[in-house]
Amino acid sequence: MPPEIFTLWIGLTGLFVGSFLNVAIYRYPLENVTVSNPKRSRCPQCKHGLSWYENVPLFSWMIQLGRCRHCKGTIPWRYPFVEALTCALWLLAFHVAGGMQGWALGAIYCLVLSALVVATFVDFDCLEIPDSVSIGGMLVGPILSFLVPELHVHSWLAYQFGDEVLSAAGNPELTRFGALVASLAGAGAGWGILFAISWLGARAFGKDAMGFGDVKLLGAGGAFVGPGGALLVLMLASVFASVAGVLNMLRFFILVRGRARRRGVPKSIGKALFVARILGRYLPFGPYLAVGIGIVLLYWNDVLGLLLRGTH
Repeated sequence: MPPEIFTLWIGLTGLFVGSFLNVAIYRYPLENVTVSNPKRSRCPQCKHGLSWYENVPLFSWMIQLGRCRHCKGTIPWRYPFVEALTCALWLLAFHVAGGMQGWALGAIYCLVLSALVVATFVDFDCLEIPDSVSIGGMLVGPILSFLVPELHVHSWLAYQFGDEVLSAAGNPELTRFGALVASLAGAGAGWGILFAISWLGARAFGKDAMGFGDVKLLGAGGAFVGPGGALLVLMLASVFASVAGVLNMLRFFILVRGRARRRGVPKSIGKALFVARILGRYLPFGPYLAVGIGIVLLYWNDVLGLLLRGTH
């Protein structure tokens, strides 16, 4: 297959997978509804079943100007955004994996990134991470690591079990068993680190400091990036979440001050900051873990290189 056709095929597949992810995200919190029941997608406003030409990823939303053809209700921007995002992530995944030559690795990257998209938007909506993503990742990660050892090509631990298999240069090679060990260790490290933080936070502050869904998600991510990768993920996620938390508090500060001005009620900057701090500190951590897992999964060496460079 010519590279251009392969790229086009991956992009289109990513769009349609993104449409399926929208269904999974939307239906997750609904009772008596599953991904396969009802079979046809429906307008979120009038619940009208969509025909195939109303359900073409991205293009139907654009042609219909973001509105349902039947009730004229607004279709949220998140639908085309998730489809376009999934398409971009699939293209990036196969680019990093080496195109057609790295099809197995690219397929795993796409699987992980798609699951992270679901975890991100469900966590934003419900403050909950689906077990099918977190526990499923911890179960599937070691299996895929054994089948495709290249997943842990950057993991130091994986090479410690390849001493009997030497390359032409006399260095240990990556083996299936080594990749499996790295995956299991990564799942254990990711789960254990956040569980310890959660346990200590609960003891120190008298309330849960970390959702258990986050613990399981980092365990799932560790199964694909190894123990060192799990630590990098936690570092990146903490930075991203801290920046987002500050911006969120700033947003609430502006809203509180603006509301006070409109009502003509004086409110000191100190009081506005206090309210903004209370309202803005509650953020789901899962989306930032998901971003960290995706970055480390695709760019392990680049992230590590930047961190090491910063220490010199």
